[in-house]
Amino acid sequence: MSSSPDLSAPRDAPADGPGQRTEPCQPNQAQIAEARERLAAVCPVLRAAHAATPDFAWRVRPGGFAGLTRMIVEQQVSVASAAAIWRRVQAGLGEVAPEAILARDDDALRGLGLSRPKVRYVRGLAEAVVSGALDFDRLPALSDAEATKALTALKGVGAWTAETFLMFCLGRLDMFPSADIALQEAHRAASGAQVRPSSAELAERALAWRPYRSTAAHLLWAYYGVLRGRRSASPDGVTAAE
Repeated sequence: MSSSPDLSAPRDAPADGPGQRTEPCQPNQAQIAEARERLAAVCPVLRAAHAATPDFAWRVRPGGFAGLTRMIVEQQVSVASAAAIWRRVQAGLGEVAPEAILARDDDALRGLGLSRPKVRYVRGLAEAVVSGALDFDRLPALSDAEATKALTALKGVGAWTAETFLMFCLGRLDMFPSADIALQEAHRAASGAQVRPSSAELAERALAWRPYRSTAAHLLWAYYGVLRGRRSASPDGVTAAE
């Protein structure tokens, strides 16, 4: 491999724009391995993470209204708490749909375990979908930047939530949620630095990893799991405050 490889998109990756698949894509192990090798060739920090990290599975989650609602529910709480609250939301609503949210008053939604801010956020999301301000069916046709802008226009949906939603739920291959604390800490450890980079600093460094930034994120999450004595780590519950 050349010392300055061409970081072109992985073979068989969906295009970013009109005609992109509406279902999340999941790169196979050969594609992930190729992306890892290319990233390791251009970045010493990712080279160190790559050398210490075994194979990992690509994370895919359900999308749409329910998928984004779940990500809002999971913000700023532990994995266990998020799972418990989400079960209560599902049981209480029957179907996690805009109409089900709007049919209940704030007290009823708080009774499902949602905080006052999250009640406002999920209600605002439901209103945006019903009004047509947000169209989940249209998101796959938007560029990464356009889709991120459409999502972050919603109250309670910050950059981390938008970027992870696009990565996990729409299969976007060049996203990097630099506000993620685990990614910052993994980068700090792999670089040997004493202080982890800020979100802005990490986002700037990640520009060199295009168009494989989603693979870089998965690699650093997996490396974070190695550091904590696990084979891999889920990004769930390791987020920035939004």
